[in-house]
Amino acid sequence: MAETLAIADNLDALESEAIHIFREVAGEFDRPVILFSGGKDSTLLLHLAIKAFWPAPVPFALLHVDTGHNFPEVIEFRDKVVAEHGLRLEVAAVQEWIDDGRLQERPDGTRNPLQTVPLLDSITAHKFDAVFGGGRRDEERARAKERIFSLRNAFGQWEPRRQRPELWNLYNGRHRPGEHVRVFPLSNWTELDVWHYIERENIELPQIYYAHEREVYLRDGMWLAEGPWGGPRDGETLVRKTVRYRTVGDGSCTGAVESTAATIADVIAEVAASRLTERGATRADDRMSEAAMEDRKREGYF
Repeated sequence: MAETLAIADNLDALESEAIHIFREVAGEFDRPVILFSGGKDSTLLLHLAIKAFWPAPVPFALLHVDTGHNFPEVIEFRDKVVAEHGLRLEVAAVQEWIDDGRLQERPDGTRNPLQTVPLLDSITAHKFDAVFGGGRRDEERARAKERIFSLRNAFGQWEPRRQRPELWNLYNGRHRPGEHVRVFPLSNWTELDVWHYIERENIELPQIYYAHEREVYLRDGMWLAEGPWGGPRDGETLVRKTVRYRTVGDGSCTGAVESTAATIADVIAEVAASRLTERGATRADDRMSEAAMEDRKREGYF
C-alpha cells in the first residue's frame, strides 16, 4: 500500500510539473510545436498537452520528421491519434530532402542522423520558436545534461555552455530572433514512471510495444527487423521470435528485445528488472561513438 501511494504521489508531481511547463510555454512563446511520432514518449507528451488545456483544444501543431523507415504500425497509430483529436500534423519527410538533393543516403542505410536537416528546415519555414520533445534524462548521458528549456542558436545547435539555471521551476524562454528553445516536459521522468503513468491513465500505444511474433535477425547483439531499410546480410538469418520494442524509431537501427510482456503490468515488471535504458539496449545509432548523441545534439538533433 505504501509503495502504491508513493508511486501515485510521484506521478501526480511529474504530471503537475509537465502541465505547468506546457502552460508556461503557451504564455511565453508565439509558435510552439510538439514533436510527435506515435511512439510512447510523444504519445504521453500529447496526452499531457491535452490535459493541460482541456476543455480547450491543444493550441499547438504537431511535427513529425519521418525517415520513411518507420514501422507501419506506428505510422497507422500516429494518423489515428491525429484524426481522433482533430490535430494539425506537419510531416517533414526525409525522402523529399533526398529526392531534391538536399540530403544523401548514408552508406549504412540508416536515416536517423538525416533527420536533423528536415527538422531545422521545418522549424525555420514555420517559424516555430518552441519545440516540445519527449526526451528524458534517464535515457542517455547527453540528454541528462540538457535543461528543460534548452536554448538552440540560430543554426539550431545545442551549446552546453549556454544552458541556463532552472531554480524553483522558473524557466527562461528568452531568445534572439532566429533562435528557438527545445522544451522537454518529461525530463525528470524515468522509463518506469512513463509505464506507470500509461497504466494509470489507460493510454493507448501501438501494439509494437507489447510482445508479438516477428521475423528478426541478430546484428551486433540486437534483434533487427527486415523492411524497406534493408534486411539480413551474409551470415545473418531471419528467425521468428516473440519480441517487443522498448523504443521505436528508424527501423534500420531500432532493435527489438525478446519478451513475453503482453500487458502493461508485464512491461512494468520487465522494465523494473532491467539494468539498461531503452536506448542503450535497442538503438544502434547511439553506439556509433561514446558521444554519438551529444555530437548530434550539437548539430541540431532532437
